[in-house]
Amino acid sequence: MQLPPGFICDDKNRVWHLHKSLYGLKQPSRQWYFKLSEFLCSHGYNQSFADHSLYLKFINSHIIALLIYVDDVILVGDDIAKINSITNLLDHAFKIKNMGNLTYFLGFEVARSSKGIQLCQQKYITDILNEAGMLGSAPISTPMNFSRHKNKEIGEILFDPAPFRRLIGRLIYLTHTRLDVTFVVHHLSQFIVAPTSLHHRASMWILCYLKQQR
Repeated sequence: MQLPPGFICDDKNRVWHLHKSLYGLKQPSRQWYFKLSEFLCSHGYNQSFADHSLYLKFINSHIIALLIYVDDVILVGDDIAKINSITNLLDHAFKIKNMGNLTYFLGFEVARSSKGIQLCQQKYITDILNEAGMLGSAPISTPMNFSRHKNKEIGEILFDPAPFRRLIGRLIYLTHTRLDVTFVVHHLSQFIVAPTSLHHRASMWILCYLKQQR
């Protein structure tokens, strides 16, 4: 930070005392979370021990859940009046923008129908295929080549394991909605320290399977 024009100070021991956190510094996100958490707790919300970004409020037989990701907030509940109430309180305190019903959030697509709410990650899968250059690959019907267990081949250690590690990380996130690939993805995640060409081919096999199942 530089001194503002017209302010002269020869004392090098003086420091700035900030009354508010500024964007670009290390503390703003921490201060924002602290202020929002303090606000929610003052209105009867309890922070979840399992996920500190989740706040819950129980009112008789009703429940309101509030999930925070940076400066995005998702509200879920079984009482629209209670949801509107906390929305108005948040708007009064922080000037929020109501984006309406949730349709997409962090790779999850949300669809509503008379049968309920459905979650999927179709766009997320397409992005993975596109990033890996597998959009034109031939689809297959199984997420794992079980015949490879009969093969003694180990494969050479990958020269650059970063792309494999990044792909496995994205596939692990995909298992929230695609339980059919959970086993093979977590199996491959055991080899991220020193993956081989065999593990790389196995990850490509998963992508071919996802292409058919999109």
